[in-house]
Amino acid sequence: MTTQNTTLERTVPVFLRRPRTPSHPAVADIDGLNERFEAAHPETIIRWAVDAFGDSLCLTTSFQDTLLVDLATGVDPEVEVVFLDTGFHFAETLRVARRAQARYRLNLRVERPDADAADVWADGQAACCGSRKVELLDRALAGRAAWMSGLRRDDGPQRARTPIVEVDRRGLVKINPLAAWPAAEADRHVAEHDVIRNPLFADGFTSVGCWPCTERPLDETDPRSGRWADSAKTECGLHL
Repeated sequence: MTTQNTTLERTVPVFLRRPRTPSHPAVADIDGLNERFEAAHPETIIRWAVDAFGDSLCLTTSFQDTLLVDLATGVDPEVEVVFLDTGFHFAETLRVARRAQARYRLNLRVERPDADAADVWADGQAACCGSRKVELLDRALAGRAAWMSGLRRDDGPQRARTPIVEVDRRGLVKINPLAAWPAAEADRHVAEHDVIRNPLFADGFTSVGCWPCTERPLDETDPRSGRWADSAKTECGLHL
């Protein structure tokens, strides 16, 4: 079931992906864009994306925090915000979503899995992520030209070379405005703008996903080491 505008196995690391051919004139010089935006403020990148893609642009958020939401709605209050409600989110995450909706009056699209979606307990992690995340994102991005994500290079080693602008497996333009933003600057923005963060961070979590597959970090140098901690899996498949 899909609700629109409501109020509420191991994967290949980013830097090993096979390059894809840009499908939109705005990214004809994708290398040039990445060079141009490497030291740019995220708002500059978001403004470019809004101007380039207009209503064909959306952003996705897991409501781990609202940093990208805060920045993007400051540029375009009507940008569509996509949330994948997997059915396995922490209660704290859903509270962040409700608080964000109340604060920003989001143009929020919530995608939910079908009743017969794969279940982590019965079908395993890979099938569950595929059915409750990847399929939902495919559905949300149908008809779009571009989307923004909150990927950051300091999320962990697997994301250390995340580009700012890339082309995803669908041929859509994917923009990661926060990828190269220094942590100190991002933290300052969070503090100065009272950006909503998941309260689980105060309880020792450093990355928040679905509750069956998320623990506190096992490796202090890798913020995502608590995700799928009992397996070799490092990504859910959304960012391939």
